[in-house]
Amino acid sequence: MSQTDNVELSKDSDAVDASPKVKLGIWELAWPSILTNLLFSIIGIVSIKIVGTLGADAVAAVTTGHRIFFALQAILMAISAGTTALVARAWGAEDYQEAARVTSVSLWISNAVALVLMVPCLIFPFEIASVFGLDEAPTRLAADFIFYMSMFNIAFSLNMILGAALRAAGDTRTPLWIGVATNVVNVILVYVLVHGLYGFPELGVTGAAFANGIAFLVGGLIFLYLYYSGRMKVGVGGKGSVTESRVRQLVHIGYPAGIEQFVFQVGFIAFLWLVAFYGTAPYAAYGVGVQILSISFVVGFGFSIAGATLVGQNLGAGDNEGAARSGWNALWLAIASMVMLSIVIALFAEEIARYLIDDDEVVRLTVVFIYIMALVQPLMAIEFTLGGCLRGAGDTRFPLITTMVGLCGVRVGLAAVFVLLDLPVEWIYAALIGDYMVKATMLAYRFHSKRWQQVFLESEEKFARYDS
Repeated sequence: MSQTDNVELSKDSDAVDASPKVKLGIWELAWPSILTNLLFSIIGIVSIKIVGTLGADAVAAVTTGHRIFFALQAILMAISAGTTALVARAWGAEDYQEAARVTSVSLWISNAVALVLMVPCLIFPFEIASVFGLDEAPTRLAADFIFYMSMFNIAFSLNMILGAALRAAGDTRTPLWIGVATNVVNVILVYVLVHGLYGFPELGVTGAAFANGIAFLVGGLIFLYLYYSGRMKVGVGGKGSVTESRVRQLVHIGYPAGIEQFVFQVGFIAFLWLVAFYGTAPYAAYGVGVQILSISFVVGFGFSIAGATLVGQNLGAGDNEGAARSGWNALWLAIASMVMLSIVIALFAEEIARYLIDDDEVVRLTVVFIYIMALVQPLMAIEFTLGGCLRGAGDTRFPLITTMVGLCGVRVGLAAVFVLLDLPVEWIYAALIGDYMVKATMLAYRFHSKRWQQVFLESEEKFARYDS
């Protein structure tokens, strides 16, 4: 039976047992996502190494450019969160046609939003980059990065939505091999475009932006080919996909995640703005440190995806206890894995940092940052995993609240106090500890309460009347 045929099955089809996706294990779902994100992290480290040869200004510019780019993609991430929750639940209920229709609606909305988001980046890139308060040189470099990256917004949208739909349906392997292809393209292009090798122009930081964007484009085209040729697990929704209730429910579940991403990015920008008070070296150290530790972070993201998928699918199948059990199991695996990886990274922090950039002050501060972040890996595992599980259940509002309290209230608040007290920049980095302590406590309490199990049903009842 082809995947196209599979999509046309109704909930009552005899072929229901052909796809018992809720039975998939956490590790079976998590490892392809972990490997995919690990590849992105390794490529990111290689990119920092290549860009780092241009100096601290270039590293600061790329850090700023990436942060602004993802801040402007907050709405796309919201749509992705709604896609994950709705597709996972439909798949758990064995309603494959509904999963296809949700994916189709999500894709059209996301692509339209991507076009709108492109406009301010093309018109006001310097003004946007200026919010960090960096010196003029890194700000102009960051503006160029933002300008050229924004040209690939739709490609980013395709990767995000179709990847989210596949993972929600239990297929984490297809995004993995597409990720391998895009990462190969990315690292090759970064290598040749930044320094102008093999006849290519020497583009510096702009070359890194083009490399990232073209890699997204390659991945997006592969996803589109598989999607419209019927080779994806989740099929094309076709006529009847766009209904008022479906769009409203997608927006209802997704918009808190979008606000959360926006709040997160604003809080992050405010935090980096405070770091920038201390100069380019501390700012660059933060960017290098995050890139190194991303090897540990991606493990948390992988278990977050697995937890979200299994929670959504189990709820769709009517197994609330199985949903809760999946979330806790994903959490313990995430904690163990992230702690072990962070210990290894901390042991070799100076050697890794010095490999990436030849600047004594940046290296010193990077090591300090890594030590601090290594301490909070269990707390980060809670945020990543249980936050993902709540979103998979459609409970996107509570993670928004935790972000507002933890990041904006605690992290930025403490950092601002430390700046006013004229304390060293190491204290600013340490504000992260308070942030993650608060968020981990709030998310663990929410998941333990099991109130998240009723959120989706309430929204479903609320919007069903629009198509009646």
